[in-house]
Amino acid sequence: MTNPLPFANPDEVGMSSERLKLIRPMIQDYIDQQLIPGAVSMVARRGKIVHFDVQGHQNVEKKIPMTKETIFRIASMTKPITSVALMMLYEQGKFQLGDPISKWLPAFKDMRVAVFNGRVYDLVSADPPINVMHILTHTAGFATEYNPHNQELYRQAAKFRSRREVIGDFVDRLAAVPLNNHPGTMWDYSRATCVVGRLVEVLSGQTLADFFKEHIFEPMGMVDSHFFLPEEKLPRFAAAYIPGEDKKIKLTDPDTTDSFWLSKPGIYYMGSGGLVSTASDYFRFANMLMNGGKSGEKRILSRKTIELMTLNHIGDRPVWLTGPGNGFGLGFGVTLDRGQTHKMVTEGSYTWGGAFCTYWWNDPREKLFGSVFTQVRPYDHLNIRADMQTIATQAIDD
Repeated sequence: MTNPLPFANPDEVGMSSERLKLIRPMIQDYIDQQLIPGAVSMVARRGKIVHFDVQGHQNVEKKIPMTKETIFRIASMTKPITSVALMMLYEQGKFQLGDPISKWLPAFKDMRVAVFNGRVYDLVSADPPINVMHILTHTAGFATEYNPHNQELYRQAAKFRSRREVIGDFVDRLAAVPLNNHPGTMWDYSRATCVVGRLVEVLSGQTLADFFKEHIFEPMGMVDSHFFLPEEKLPRFAAAYIPGEDKKIKLTDPDTTDSFWLSKPGIYYMGSGGLVSTASDYFRFANMLMNGGKSGEKRILSRKTIELMTLNHIGDRPVWLTGPGNGFGLGFGVTLDRGQTHKMVTEGSYTWGGAFCTYWWNDPREKLFGSVFTQVRPYDHLNIRADMQTIATQAIDD
């Protein structure tokens, strides 16, 4: 049986109920402009939820209202969960962070780096070899969809072949693509967390879906988190939208069995972005991290492991995706200097969002959690994630 969510009156945990009321009109403005279909928003402090609200629709065309139980594509918010899974195995002594991944994934044994000279490149041996730390921190040097170097080779490797494909097939193809950089030299966002997920499978002897279910989802009561949504939950699945030329939303991925997220058979367990989930489920995950690794009476991770994961592990290498003042830990973006980020969250805060405009963060110093879930991709014309973070943080009142 799932433990009920913990709630409190805002003033009991040092929050202002009046200031929290600013969240609703902010989100409604985005809905009224037809920039988002609707949203679920949540704020918690000291482990107690003080704001949990729904607005708009999970499907605009069908006029299905958004609910607290709406299920979203969380995309790259899968990455922190996959990283936690691997670190659970780290706690069992299965590996050290400096170990080369070729010890378990032999396709990565003799990696080459493409050193470019105009439109021609030479291949040189990767130095050092890719290790576990590199794949957790996006410093492995992998080719990506964002970088023109090796882009076509990467796209061929990333192409989904058939419904019978598993993530290990992609990981082996990725290992055949030359690296863009020597491991450890640059932060460059990639599908490295798919390699993290595959390593979980090899080390545990389970599929990533089975590992998540047995060791994370069931112990924490994350009952609506899945790689592929069971058909009986289809009525709660949100439609996804794309901005049109006027930025107003247009349906792109329906809440029907045509969606990839309901594929049969669903066996492609993408650790970098394959999960669907709810705001409530993700709060349970984030609150476990905030609570030093415990979910209720169950310990998922050690407090010391979470401390390690949420440190900056990339030195002063720039994180181009999130900008100055940010670093990167073992699966999380980490705030290093709010004077550079120009955001209110405290140094040491950590987060990672999803491509369909889902977002969460933990601010350990303030014991503050916040999230906002909607379904629009791309969303670079929206400030809703930053707006949510600002309003939640300014509501601190102690």
